[in-house]
Amino acid sequence: MNLPDKTVERLSQYRRNLLVTLNNGKAFIFSHEIAQLLHITPVQVRRDIMLIGYNGTLRKGYDVKELINQIGNIIDTENGQHVCIMGLGNLGKAILKYFGGKRPKLKIVAAFDVNPEKTAQLYAGIPVFHIDQLPQKVAELNISIGIITVPVEKAVETAEHLVQAGIKGILNFSSKPLNLPNHVYLEEYDMITSLEKVAYHTKRNN
Repeated sequence: MNLPDKTVERLSQYRRNLLVTLNNGKAFIFSHEIAQLLHITPVQVRRDIMLIGYNGTLRKGYDVKELINQIGNIIDTENGQHVCIMGLGNLGKAILKYFGGKRPKLKIVAAFDVNPEKTAQLYAGIPVFHIDQLPQKVAELNISIGIITVPVEKAVETAEHLVQAGIKGILNFSSKPLNLPNHVYLEEYDMITSLEKVAYHTKRNN
């Protein structure tokens, strides 16, 4: 199933909120309730959920557990995917700690750094390797996704290492735009851009 990027983003957000809903003991939920959680329209929620082939009932709405599973069937792979962190500075450490165990089908299995004082040890239970070992460990650990958290001047070089090692998807947290081959999916997150977006809307509200 080939879904638009924005739809995939919303499905991930739906699942995150539905997991909280389920943990709170709520078994069914209506589209307008999901919409309120994400500050979007109920029509958008219904369109997204129809796209993945799931339907609720008029009386009860959506079965929360079934909808979580259906979203998982769309987003996740059957055997899961392995992820690595590139750069074990403050941001890399924070992401590694935050993400651990949150998604059973996405698992960070390695971190890489150029600093010998950080390598050949465990951080938050994850092995840290020197970047020279990247091709070997990508193959050994079946890593398909790389998260770039290196300083901006090292971002392009790091992305090239990942591509050469066979990585299929990259999440770039550096502020350096990357130009990658078409077969590698790229998601770029710029914190400054996100903050400026918030600042713009705050200015309008004021």
